[in-house]
Amino acid sequence: MTPDPPLRVAMLTTYYPRHEDDFAGRFVSDLVDHLEALGVQFEIVRPGVYNDYGLAYGAGVVRNAKRRPWLIPLLLLSIARALRRAARTADLVHIHWLLAAPLGLLTGKPWVVTLHGTPTARAFEDLVLLRRATWLVGPVLRRAKAVLCVSQVLTEAVAALGANAVWIPNGTTIPPEVAPEAEPPELLFAGRMVEEKGIRELAVAAEGLNLVVAGDGPLRHVLPQAKGLVPHTELEQLYRRAAIVVMPSHSEGQGVVAIEAMAHGRPVVGSRVGGLAELIVDGETGILVPPRDATALRAALLRLLEDRELRTRMGTAGRRRIGELCSWDHVAPKVLATYRRAVAG
Repeated sequence: MTPDPPLRVAMLTTYYPRHEDDFAGRFVSDLVDHLEALGVQFEIVRPGVYNDYGLAYGAGVVRNAKRRPWLIPLLLLSIARALRRAARTADLVHIHWLLAAPLGLLTGKPWVVTLHGTPTARAFEDLVLLRRATWLVGPVLRRAKAVLCVSQVLTEAVAALGANAVWIPNGTTIPPEVAPEAEPPELLFAGRMVEEKGIRELAVAAEGLNLVVAGDGPLRHVLPQAKGLVPHTELEQLYRRAAIVVMPSHSEGQGVVAIEAMAHGRPVVGSRVGGLAELIVDGETGILVPPRDATALRAALLRLLEDRELRTRMGTAGRRRIGELCSWDHVAPKVLATYRRAVAG
């Protein structure tokens, strides 16, 4: 039997690691690495390939664009030109983020789009647009060969629009072993320090507790012990040391940090929102609390800090769950199969 020819994919993203230790968009580059191992050939259309006019990275494209809206047309024109060039030799175009999806219509090639949830986009958050601007996003998504959704709640919202929704969670590497906790036990928060991540509630809930913070953003002053942005290799070490990982988000597409923490065998205390509510099995792999509720958050953290056996049991269950749902052995073949169906039409 003749093997399938390698697929050539033009991938558009507004976030991609700028150097080896950069974690911005690493979930995109990790996907590329694992699909390349399966024979897919990529041309990545990212900042640097197109002129992002300083709108990428930092606070994020949506927030940056609000401060300098006059740059949006220039950014879109630069992206469209670069994507069309890359699409000429591609079999398929893969676009990341809902707001970029209309660009797929300009490529003249089959295209798919991944929705990540974009919780920091506020009024432009994926679920908000999917539910309140159906007249706008529905016709676009129905033109996509497939809409890859990192959570089931996104999948259901896309399917309700009549588009071809495919649930494929973010992938992760499962460490070979679970490391011992640091002493005394550490809480870990990793992520952008913005309102949507529940930074103010975290500061109240973790007062007097041994909280380690890896991240940066406009609310860094609320948790002055923050380390700032750390290389992913250092973040891996923080997961290995942590007793509990905390994600008090107001909204969340899925939660890459939660996936990585559970892969390291750590229980996660998270808000009952979006993809976190699907990922964390309350009482089994972690604890879910109402968003914006610092009192409930503190109670959950103290409950786990006082019970090492419970932490271990939840961590073991979470590691098993992530291995079944999010290991690259599961995720990468699903994406490749979606690509091939899209190209086959």
